[in-house]
Amino acid sequence: MGQKVLIIEDDELLCVSLAEQLRSSGGYRVDYAYTASDGLKKLSLSPIDAVLLDIGLPDMDGREACRQIRSSGYQIPVIMLTAHDGEQDIVGGFDSGATDYITKPFRFRELLVRLRTHLRIHEHHEDTEYRIGRYRFQPNARCLVDHLDSKDKIRLTVKESAILKYLYRSHDKVVPRAVMLKEVWGYGKDISTHTLETHIYRLRKKIEENADEPVFLRTEYGGYRLNISTTSANDEVGAQDGVGGDEDFASDRLQGLAAKSS
Repeated sequence: MGQKVLIIEDDELLCVSLAEQLRSSGGYRVDYAYTASDGLKKLSLSPIDAVLLDIGLPDMDGREACRQIRSSGYQIPVIMLTAHDGEQDIVGGFDSGATDYITKPFRFRELLVRLRTHLRIHEHHEDTEYRIGRYRFQPNARCLVDHLDSKDKIRLTVKESAILKYLYRSHDKVVPRAVMLKEVWGYGKDISTHTLETHIYRLRKKIEENADEPVFLRTEYGGYRLNISTTSANDEVGAQDGVGGDEDFASDRLQGLAAKSS
């Protein structure tokens, strides 16, 4: 399943055109917004792999939107789109946390190459993290870190990490068992669905409060789905007691920031 790109651009024709080209030529899944506030909301509601961000948005300067994305904990590539190519504009974009900067008008092929490059670098960066419920998943370190207690780390095997990563990249969609076997194991002669089921159960014992009643790693008709946004009962209690909870997550911080800007 393709990576997901969010376009935040108030030029509707450019936005739709970019989305169509990214889908057809790049194989990406694409969502878009015409304002910073809508873009921040969409970023908070579903996993996004990269953002194409216009500077001249109607409700907020794109550089401020980028600062809010970074301050909320998102490490994904953010490529700024702008008609201004002055040194001060470029420096301002990078200072706000932008990964790259491309000047309008631009060639789609150039944008596509830059996007692919930054996604590849980000995916293999040792500090790359993904949010999964109460955990920060670090695929390169093969571990899950509890956001309520950063010292509490759950070690994963190579296959467990690969399973979680593929399910995460599937963006809350059901992944058939046959697809999972192909992507994680490559269909070896001695590999069966029982092997996959065994790994899933062991993974559940590590991340679920009750492996027999999973809330994160769900069995659905025909396969498995990672319930990314789900929080456990412990998270909710912590939030009520004022000792953490979901407000520590980037998505919830962004929802608040988006509400203020709308």
